[in-house]
Amino acid sequence: MRNIKITIKYDGSKYKGWQRLKTTDSTIQAKIEAVVSKMTGEKIEIIGSGRTDAGVHAIAQIANFKTNSQMNISKMHEYLYNYLPHDIVVINIEEVDIRFHSRYNALSKTYLYKIDNNKIHDPFLRKYTTHIPDKFNIDNMKRACKHLIGEHDFSSFKSSKSKKKSSVRTINYIDIEVENGFIDIKINGNGFLHNMVRIIVGTLIDVGHGKIKPDYINNILKSKDRSLAGSTAYSQGLYLYKVNYNDTLKKETSF
Repeated sequence: MRNIKITIKYDGSKYKGWQRLKTTDSTIQAKIEAVVSKMTGEKIEIIGSGRTDAGVHAIAQIANFKTNSQMNISKMHEYLYNYLPHDIVVINIEEVDIRFHSRYNALSKTYLYKIDNNKIHDPFLRKYTTHIPDKFNIDNMKRACKHLIGEHDFSSFKSSKSKKKSSVRTINYIDIEVENGFIDIKINGNGFLHNMVRIIVGTLIDVGHGKIKPDYINNILKSKDRSLAGSTAYSQGLYLYKVNYNDTLKKETSF
């Protein structure tokens, strides 16, 4: 038995998210499993580092699968490149220790949210950014971020669909960078609840527009009341940016 780790980049625009569903095969996991199963001649289950919602993209999603196939790694990579849909690309593949688990071994994940803050949106980027032409107070947004850093109960920042028993998570850092009319928000944490990143971004957007004061983030956290946080930001601006598997947290540069 071999354990194969793959790094995947995908455009989530037309998919129902990462996780395989009984009602449709239009998910990232289902598409990859179908191709890998045909490649190996086995029924393969792909384990992802985490789920991404419908319309959400990935720059470096990590997954692994176990197989008895003796096909060499380079041939596997070539096969996957040739037979996966063009909007799903395996950018790296390697054989790893049989104990490696892409989800359980992940120490932290970094998500990126991209806002097109230009007055006129770029039609070629409309599926990959959220266009908000209004002026933002970036300093207030950065002040609000400080209240989110560390271990907290993020009940106020999860959707009602979240099935996790505990809402306690740790945010290691949030970076906000502005360049050429685009706002990049990077959030790194040890784990995320359903819609947590998008709700955090929606709340920061409200802070940037003066609807929520930066220090009020503490009240939102303590209340454990979803209605006090901002709206859920649109999915097309969100990317799973990187999954960390070592003890060193590195702040990545924007793509």
